[in-house]
Amino acid sequence: MGLLPAAAPALADSGPSDSVYTSALPLGTPRPSLAQLQADGGLERLQATARQFESQKPLTAAETVGPASAYGTVNGEPSNVVSERPAAKMAPGDGIYPEPSRKMSLDECRKGLVEDSRFFMKSRFAVCTGKSFNQTWLKNGRPKGQSWFNLRVVGTIAKNSRKIEYRYHFSEMGKAGSVPANALKVTVKPRITQSWPSSRFTYGGTMPGTKTFAELKREKSFTHTVHAKGGQGSGRLDTIFAAYESTVSVKPPAPWTAKPPTSTKMFMLAPRWEAASYLANSTGDPARRGAATFSYITSLVYSAREGAVAEGVAKHIRQAFLVPDDTKPYMSAKKVPGQKVTDPLHRTRDQGRVSDNGKAAIAQCKRHWGPNYSEGGKKECDEYPFRSTLEGAAEHQYDGNARKFNFSVYPVLEEHNGVAGNLLKGFYAKNRILADTKDDSFLVKITS
Repeated sequence: MGLLPAAAPALADSGPSDSVYTSALPLGTPRPSLAQLQADGGLERLQATARQFESQKPLTAAETVGPASAYGTVNGEPSNVVSERPAAKMAPGDGIYPEPSRKMSLDECRKGLVEDSRFFMKSRFAVCTGKSFNQTWLKNGRPKGQSWFNLRVVGTIAKNSRKIEYRYHFSEMGKAGSVPANALKVTVKPRITQSWPSSRFTYGGTMPGTKTFAELKREKSFTHTVHAKGGQGSGRLDTIFAAYESTVSVKPPAPWTAKPPTSTKMFMLAPRWEAASYLANSTGDPARRGAATFSYITSLVYSAREGAVAEGVAKHIRQAFLVPDDTKPYMSAKKVPGQKVTDPLHRTRDQGRVSDNGKAAIAQCKRHWGPNYSEGGKKECDEYPFRSTLEGAAEHQYDGNARKFNFSVYPVLEEHNGVAGNLLKGFYAKNRILADTKDDSFLVKITS
């Protein structure tokens, strides 16, 4: 996003004649040169651009699910997301969903936060966000010099761990003009600002609190860890949802003074802890049971490529997404869920409901392809949404407001259906998808 062409009233330069104005902008926003700032209206345009991103509420990712989704202002643009996919070729009947990524380098974060992206999600266990901080050094209200740095925060979670590690990376640091930028003090204060329910957290790591510009340029990276013990969450799932924010403030050396705003918050990240009995690490010491994830909607990926292990199922779902009116059973204006974050799928482990979903789907297969649709056992009735979701074929029986027949069925090869089911189970387990709650959900993506 470029700087606004129209000038806005300059900030009043009250107090000492030497002052520093800091603008906090999304990564990728063009930084004006010192010459551009010194030109007529240059500083005013920078201030006007910065005001676009000032808010009293934290900015949350569009994919946030659970209580944290209502904590701040939801980002209007989708995050940059990597959809990890299973291997295309497996032996018939196999289905091994890949382990989600649990590491992210600075370079991966840098490449992921592109085109004004506020958030990058490599997986539910590896996410990042960042901002660009620009200081304009003013002498008698006129730009004399500038300094700048980018700050990226990478959050990662080890397998079956309740500890989240945040890595703070200072990079792309520089200055222009004769100003004491190396003595500028930068303070970063990260913490959980809200949790549901209210819980106790243990913090650790190497986060120093305050460092000078020169020290940050030399040391570059720091860690901050957050741990939540089990047994203090809500319900049988022992869930804790939270909002994690960092406040960044700058203080110039005397006699320079900081112009408001003197601090800003990084974009919010949304961690979650749970100890579901049907997910890994559910036994042993109650304080250590379960694991952390980031509370973001993630996607199950199937391949529709010729020869892919779940090809028939993937093509069926793709048909339901692209031309739902051509699927069975017919329903006017059919639009199956699971394609976007505003209309996701929700897992269920209610075996009665799973059974009813299956019965409703099979009834439609028999209705449209006859009682011998299986062709001697070579085919099975594939349904979308999956029978293991609240949105399955029997949804209308459980929710009177749900649209009847808002699902699709189609006979597919038994081996494709079996592999697809195994992949779905692996996806649920490895991404720690919670069941029978609206506080967790997922999407489906079909690749070619």
